[in-house]
Amino acid sequence: MVLFEITEEATTMRKRALGTSGLEVSAIGFGCMGISFAYGRPMERAAGVALVREAFESGITFFDTAEAYGAANEEIVGEALVPVRDRVVLATKFGFKNGNSREGTDSRPERVRQVAEASLRRLRTDRIDLFYQHRVDPAVPIEDVAGAVKELIQQGKVRHFGLSEAGTASIRRAHAVQRVTALQSEYSLWWREPEKDVLPTCEELGIGFVPFSPLGRGFLTGTIDATTSFEKGDFRNSVPRFSPEARRANQALVDAVGAIAARRKATAAQIALAWLLAQRAWIVPIPGTTRPERMKENAAAATVELTDDERRELAEALARIQVVGDRYPAHLSALVDR
Repeated sequence: MVLFEITEEATTMRKRALGTSGLEVSAIGFGCMGISFAYGRPMERAAGVALVREAFESGITFFDTAEAYGAANEEIVGEALVPVRDRVVLATKFGFKNGNSREGTDSRPERVRQVAEASLRRLRTDRIDLFYQHRVDPAVPIEDVAGAVKELIQQGKVRHFGLSEAGTASIRRAHAVQRVTALQSEYSLWWREPEKDVLPTCEELGIGFVPFSPLGRGFLTGTIDATTSFEKGDFRNSVPRFSPEARRANQALVDAVGAIAARRKATAAQIALAWLLAQRAWIVPIPGTTRPERMKENAAAATVELTDDERRELAEALARIQVVGDRYPAHLSALVDR
């Protein structure tokens, strides 16, 4: 068995603090979901381990997984990062019945504790750096959820508490019991809902923001158009925003991003990520991919800074382009806390 060699050649990426919590991470993180979940055929285990290790070598120190992505996902992340455990931040999530989003939410305190123990084993670690509630559970007071995580923090098994897709009322109630370090929700050039209430709340309370799907599930990269077909098992087959009609209508936004990318000799993905980084100093996007070259491309976005004119150009494009299609199928939309 070849061990992971820690080299001095690993790229150093600038860091960002998640709010005022003191938790520092690379400016670009790595969303590990697609390694084994939601986007068609899972990667072979060895390839997944190699990809995560290559992400670390590219300067990424913030890795995001979840119970709901399947046991293999946490196991791959854990195996990949054991040799550099003290140099990375591991985030995982609890909150679904039997770890399956189709079975509904389950954030009972006893279940939170069970998931933590199982995740610790799969990640091969003695602490979870950031433990998110994957979705707010309407059947369990969020104060009880925050209290359960607070106990895990006091026991040293968890370092920080996070929420995902939570509304402002839930954020405030949880934060009153246990400091919320980060909120993870979808945010990108084609989904800007957090700007209304959630980002101001995070700023007020000193909470970091972690956008998932920062590249619009691949659409903002410019590699998908109305004729693209997704393989069987790909989550996007069920997403209204990915119908051929919606993709055709939304192409105007991709074209606007692509125009700036062409002038900057960057990629559309890098411009989309740079736009997110420019919104707040405490925003850390977590793009995911199964391709090493795309991962390196995304990591390099940390070096791209948009000019005032480019930001203005994107703002004008966003003002005139109406994005078409819901971002979730109905069963997943119902799980989002309002």
